[in-house]
Amino acid sequence: MAREVSESCMDSLLTEIVSSYCNVLYATKPELAARRIEAIGYQVGHQLSERYTMERPRFSDHLEAIKFICKDFWSELFKKQIDNLKTNHRGTFVLQDDKFAWLSRMSGEPSTETRGSATEAGNKAAETTGMHLYFPCGIIRGALSNMGIPCAVSADISNLPACSFVIRIKV
Repeated sequence: MAREVSESCMDSLLTEIVSSYCNVLYATKPELAARRIEAIGYQVGHQLSERYTMERPRFSDHLEAIKFICKDFWSELFKKQIDNLKTNHRGTFVLQDDKFAWLSRMSGEPSTETRGSATEAGNKAAETTGMHLYFPCGIIRGALSNMGIPCAVSADISNLPACSFVIRIKV
């Protein structure tokens, strides 16, 4: 029996996690907040990967595992596949989602509630959006770790709501 979580509940949960870690628990230590948010994502990704690969044979190589992330894993999470996969065939993969669901409600525009200059507001908005990306980066890293692939994952959001996840396999 499949279990699903409402998109709005997931959006609210992610927003609350980021808000709590950045504004309350680690307000003066954004690096620590980022690591904690990524660690939560890692646990989620590890457990989801365990569930989604339980009845599958082990992956024979890194590319096969990354393709699984792009197709099956992403489809389970976001009801769509990754839009583009690129690799340099030396351990670096770029997964692009042209309309990343967890960022689709965010725009590059600063909030009207933000006080201060437009530049400060834009920087704060970019920082907040960046904090939201530590969670999905952790999910990807946790899923691949569960498949026996140690890696580092980062995200690029130069054109919201598009998002690119860069995976660097550790050798």
